[in-house]
Amino acid sequence: MDRNEVLLVGRLSAAPEDHTMPSGDTATKWRIIVRRRRRQRRGGGTLTDSVPCVTFNPDTAAVVRALKPRDYLEVTGSFRCRVFGPAGGKLWKYEVEVVTAKPVEAVAAVEGPSDEGDLDGKQSATAPPSAPRRVLQLARAS
Repeated sequence: MDRNEVLLVGRLSAAPEDHTMPSGDTATKWRIIVRRRRRQRRGGGTLTDSVPCVTFNPDTAAVVRALKPRDYLEVTGSFRCRVFGPAGGKLWKYEVEVVTAKPVEAVAAVEGPSDEGDLDGKQSATAPPSAPRRVLQLARAS
């Protein structure tokens, strides 16, 4: 069974940008900075990934536009590969097509879920997940 679901919690890298598509739709684009899990690195710096995100949903775009750079947010969506350009010089671009976005408290994003109230492997409602959520059952494809 195939499954394409993305959950990211990180910081907004810069103000989002709106792009009008030939169809008239508006694509809102931004990048989210996500720290990698802690491990030793020569030089001692923190490793991060800058993940490109896009949404075509005006409500989701409004949530992201209301945030300032470096604010924490949680996004859900799907991983997409888009191909651009002429046959002889195709460009492959990977991004997360975001369905939902919500601001997250900075303290909760840094600390992650607490051990209290984390029974049955469920994440706290106020804190973002610090690791992938456990999937108990997969839905059948229709």
